[in-house]
Amino acid sequence: MTDTTPDSLIPYDEIVQDALRGVVGRVLKRIQDEGGLPGGHHFYIAFRTRAPGVSIPQHLIERYPEEMTIVIQHRYWDLEVGPDQFSIGLSFNQMPSLLTIPYDAVVGFVDPAVNFALQFPPKEGEAPPEPPPEPPAPDDGTPGDGDPKGGATDGSNVVTLDRFRRK
Repeated sequence: MTDTTPDSLIPYDEIVQDALRGVVGRVLKRIQDEGGLPGGHHFYIAFRTRAPGVSIPQHLIERYPEEMTIVIQHRYWDLEVGPDQFSIGLSFNQMPSLLTIPYDAVVGFVDPAVNFALQFPPKEGEAPPEPPPEPPAPDDGTPGDGDPKGGATDGSNVVTLDRFRRK
């Protein structure tokens, strides 16, 4: 008997990741069917902005060329959940936008109300986005790029998932 595990001809890791991405779709479908989020639930969904099938306004691609995080909480509209993707209306700096996001583009899903999080590696053959450089610490006593809750202070309501990632 050997101590090494044989290589599998079945892509278990990929199958598990697809199933977990299905959790995101099932949760969003439930929200769509029930007409909104229950209680204090709200979601942070991070996705690759240039992944196949992603449709977002050009100004968002320019601002977030690799990855962005959306918040689904109070102000959203036209949530449409399909088997392979979802679309949602959100405002960015008071500009209404319709986003279409395939589940394969999703790299993170967080519901901080219940401390639930999923992270996904890039699909086979895709390189992970380069991590952004660390912002310099403010030396004048003013807050950095985001507020203490992780939100942006520029009105974009985009947060990073870094505060929810295990180190």
